[in-house]
Amino acid sequence: MPAETLGPTSPRRVPTQERSRRRVARILDAAARLVVERGVDSITTRDIAQAAGVPVASLYQYFADRDDVLLALAERDMAEMDEQVAADVAALEEPSIPVLVRTVMQAFVSVYHRRSAFVVLYLRGRTNVAVHRFGREHNAKVAAALLDHARSTGLAGPGLTPRVVQLAVEVGDRVFQLAFEHDLHGDAETIEEGIQLVTAYLEKAGSLDARS
Repeated sequence: MPAETLGPTSPRRVPTQERSRRRVARILDAAARLVVERGVDSITTRDIAQAAGVPVASLYQYFADRDDVLLALAERDMAEMDEQVAADVAALEEPSIPVLVRTVMQAFVSVYHRRSAFVVLYLRGRTNVAVHRFGREHNAKVAAALLDHARSTGLAGPGLTPRVVQLAVEVGDRVFQLAFEHDLHGDAETIEEGIQLVTAYLEKAGSLDARS
């Protein structure tokens, strides 16, 4: 593993001017292209700067190192993912556990289909220490948000616990890793089996009201 993947990152400078925001977006777009073309571990900050058409010194004005660029890319795409999930869940008229699980997991799939680099970086790039840490932390946030939603909508039964929800999220995450391991579009059969698996687990655990 390249040495760049092991160092801590410093607080990231947030661009305030439009020109700076465009430059950062160009850097992230270049990183996304390289991630798809070469994978996560083989690219460097110099590669990213060259692909973005900016001096390496300019890249370091906004990012501490290569990991910082990758994390910013993951955060950008994950923010899109979170917005998609929130919008799709909010649109549900009669939520149930099967409907909620399918809606959330299909929202993830829809963003993976739009963001090939996110598939490579987030689902295939867990050998990168920073990306792995980011993924686990985000899974915990997703579990907490889903637990809050279940309670606020009356779907939560007495068996619902943070451990149950977090395990369901981790299982779903692993399903996506397997489904997208060799296909950027994802294996539809594996995704469907994963939806059924997570739904059955939650219903069997008695953690949520199993209304159909």
